[in-house]
Amino acid sequence: MNFSSSLVEKAVEEFSRLPGIGKRTALRLVLHLLNQEEVEATAFGEAIIKLRKDIQYCENCNNISDIHICEICSDLNRDHGTVCVVEDIRDVMAIEHTQQYQGVYHILGGIIDPMNGIGPGDLNISSLITKIEADEIKEVILALSSSMEGDTTSFYLYKKIEQHRVPVTIIARGIAVGDELEFVDDVTLARSIINRTPYESVLSTK
Repeated sequence: MNFSSSLVEKAVEEFSRLPGIGKRTALRLVLHLLNQEEVEATAFGEAIIKLRKDIQYCENCNNISDIHICEICSDLNRDHGTVCVVEDIRDVMAIEHTQQYQGVYHILGGIIDPMNGIGPGDLNISSLITKIEADEIKEVILALSSSMEGDTTSFYLYKKIEQHRVPVTIIARGIAVGDELEFVDDVTLARSIINRTPYESVLSTK
């Protein structure tokens, strides 16, 4: 792809680094910005810079936030004794969109994936166990993807939590094997959370 401007070429290169954005799409985005009023393009750029500079991660659940404790964790109307364990922030957004869950979350920041060099020590597991040891939690809901890696992570967490005698449940398998929560429709996801089952019942069927 030939460019008449090194500035355009650099902008296209940066946009094409984004997930799902190829060079042609990147070029369309760059040309779109060039057609905008300068104030609009400047606002776009400043929003990206401010996002990267000022975003915080909740000290309690690892969710993205504007302040040190996110809105979910600071909401006194939520059930803080029920914690839904998810892989990443996108899963929180998907579950919140169903409007069927009133507990809080714990974001692992990934799942156990030895093939890609991700082990338990790379995830936010120790802080979850600390909460359990402090008797702050009355139920842990495992809402990880139904892939081999997700199941491995769920089993690992169950074995870590089991000794603390805190009930561990898992979302109902209305979600197809291998599905990511963010791509599941709201109705199916909501039913999976509402109809969650004790993790022990899953083990007994294997």
